[in-house]
Amino acid sequence: METSHELASIKQQNMRSKPIIIGGAVVVIVAVAATFLVALNLAAQQGARPTVGSLAPDFNIGLFANYRDGLPEQTKLSDLRGKVVVMNFWASWCVECKKEADALQAVHDKFKSQGLVLLGVDYLDNNTPALTYLQQFGVTYPNGIDLQERIAKSYRITGVPETFIIDKQGKVRDVIIEPTTEARLTATVQKLIDE
Repeated sequence: METSHELASIKQQNMRSKPIIIGGAVVVIVAVAATFLVALNLAAQQGARPTVGSLAPDFNIGLFANYRDGLPEQTKLSDLRGKVVVMNFWASWCVECKKEADALQAVHDKFKSQGLVLLGVDYLDNNTPALTYLQQFGVTYPNGIDLQERIAKSYRITGVPETFIIDKQGKVRDVIIEPTTEARLTATVQKLIDE
């Protein structure tokens, strides 16, 4: 049986540990709140992700020497108005990107003469592996590297591959956040070319 002295000692220990538990909980709550506020602030600074029907954010991209397909070395998205643009974010290290490489090239080949510009935006990559990837998959459409991630940030991509289909007026008409297929691209591109 516990004596009154032992009971008082146990009670004192419990009282001493309560402030530590409460203090720890407060620290966790403050840390979670701070993280949430930082995320909100970053989202506000970067703006909203382009959605279907919104104007595609303009940008300038330096294209690789052998991957311009008639476009100037420094190409601006707004200079492509009047054409349907399929803009694909990819990277040589991206396993999922390899699944859609043939589909993108096939759509480029099928619709180029009808006014389609397929534009590859290489994300978080280096020139040598990027050029090796383009050669490996027989890519011929325009491609450039997003060195400072300016384009990726303005489109708020969450990873690669991601594809934005932009109509002749410069509006986003479809956003694909997974490897795309030739059938899906063909259906959307044909509809936009016919408009």
